[in-house]
Amino acid sequence: MEHKTVILAVAGKGGVGKTSLSSAFVRLLTEAYPEKRILAIDADPAIGLSTALGVEVRETLDDIRKSIVASVEDGAPREAIELLSEARYRIFDTMVEGQAFSFLAIGRPESAGCYCKVNAYLKEVISLLSRDFDYVVIDGEAGIEQINRRVMEKVTHLVLVTDPSRKGTQVIDTIRRVADELVMYERCGTVVNRLTEAEMLSHIRMDAAELLAVIPSDGAHARNDIDGKSVFDLPEDSPIMAGARQALTKLGLLQE
Repeated sequence: MEHKTVILAVAGKGGVGKTSLSSAFVRLLTEAYPEKRILAIDADPAIGLSTALGVEVRETLDDIRKSIVASVEDGAPREAIELLSEARYRIFDTMVEGQAFSFLAIGRPESAGCYCKVNAYLKEVISLLSRDFDYVVIDGEAGIEQINRRVMEKVTHLVLVTDPSRKGTQVIDTIRRVADELVMYERCGTVVNRLTEAEMLSHIRMDAAELLAVIPSDGAHARNDIDGKSVFDLPEDSPIMAGARQALTKLGLLQE
């Protein structure tokens, strides 16, 4: 039987808790499937997922990309497939091996502005590495750029995260519309995070996708973050863990 990798991408506007949810997904998958190969990719240049997972980033994908490009002989550029093959081995060398998962950060290019090169590279890397892992969790950058550039086109499960703001719901509605054309996902769902009052839910307009979970504001998680602790230090029944578990269960990735 052909190996089938679950590629779970988390998307939404900035500041809605994508990284918190992504780290909770990684923790739940490692706990549920200790025998599986799990990769966490921080595709946000801010590199917040490493902190949330309690790992130290030694070298990023952009570091690897730049060093390989620099190594190409003048006047004799190697084939792209050869570069990617070398990148694959370099990536495995530089991956942070956690207790139960591997970690890769996209990095922050030194030049301001466009992330086109590293995003194009990330697209190929996701495709390349998906053959070596059972589950890949991608903490996407804020907004819609990585969807627009087809970086996420091979994602199997797309989770759209919003807070109760109208701006947040507008962003995920836009992401869903574009993803319907550009992403070959199997399942798509929405998580409403940081809800302060239950009554607010009825006022939130969402056209995006199936509602997977509603997560109330989580003081314990905020304190955990301030103290520099990782998601693995959170109690199992904390709101973010409970919401993440509900979302994965509805997506069919965890057993009830």
